[in-house]
Amino acid sequence: MNLDTTNLLLGIMAAVSVLEALVLIGLAIGGFIIYRRAMQLANDLETRQIAPLRAKVDAILADVKAVTARVNHDAERVDDAIHGTIDRVDQTAERVRSSVRDKVSQAVGVVRGVRAVIMSILGTDHRHEPPAAAGRATV
Repeated sequence: MNLDTTNLLLGIMAAVSVLEALVLIGLAIGGFIIYRRAMQLANDLETRQIAPLRAKVDAILADVKAVTARVNHDAERVDDAIHGTIDRVDQTAERVRSSVRDKVSQAVGVVRGVRAVIMSILGTDHRHEPPAAAGRATV
């Protein structure tokens, strides 16, 4: 090969390299334009569609939060009322139990007194054995 052919081939390779560089620059510019349009479309979509939906969701969440707070407050009030009622019922039951015990004790005392009077009038000096002692056998 002679020098002219070599120079011609080198010139063609240089021109192809310049064309490749121009194509790469064009592709980079095209990619940037496509990226900018896609971002603008995403921002427009967010402004038109997502922002109103987010406002609605935020309003719904605020309502749910208010309802939850009200339910918790009402549940605490009901719980306090139930505990108060249970305490009052316990106190009343204890008073009734104590009152009945006192009256029964008084009645038992009166019956024992009347029995003692009757036993003394009849002149019997037998004392009534308790049921546990009466059941035991004497050896």
